[in-house]
Amino acid sequence: MNTIKQLAKHYREVNFGGNWTSVNLKDTLADVTWEQATTKLNDLNTIAVLVFHINYYVRPIINGIDGKPLDASDKYSFDLPSITTETEWQELIEKALNDAENLAAKIEMIEEAKLFEDFSDPKYGSFYRNLLGVIEHTHYHLGQISLIKKLLSEN
Repeated sequence: MNTIKQLAKHYREVNFGGNWTSVNLKDTLADVTWEQATTKLNDLNTIAVLVFHINYYVRPIINGIDGKPLDASDKYSFDLPSITTETEWQELIEKALNDAENLAAKIEMIEEAKLFEDFSDPKYGSFYRNLLGVIEHTHYHLGQISLIKKLLSEN
């Protein structure tokens, strides 16, 4: 299996399951209610904010793969609109998972030779750096979500 297929597979696994950590976003969020997702513990981000933050960078990366300019700014990456119903929470989860699948499909379409070319702008590094980065970013915040979920269930 080539590197492109491996990256797409790894990204799908952190979102939908099958990775060696046995933790994924879809299953971790499956039983989280909107009240739990929006509950603030100490100075930690809420689960909902972390889901928004994970997903915030997906669309810009898809745009970068398509040769479009990146249209994201870190300063907005935690700006989750208010969630006040279960429907809004489920819509956020659905958007995150749909965008994740769309990105995985886009990754599979990249030619292997492009992996070490500049991604959108040289200041962002290579395609490989950005694709690996979004996988690592998802794992990192998934760990936070898992811990917050555990703390919420203990309270």
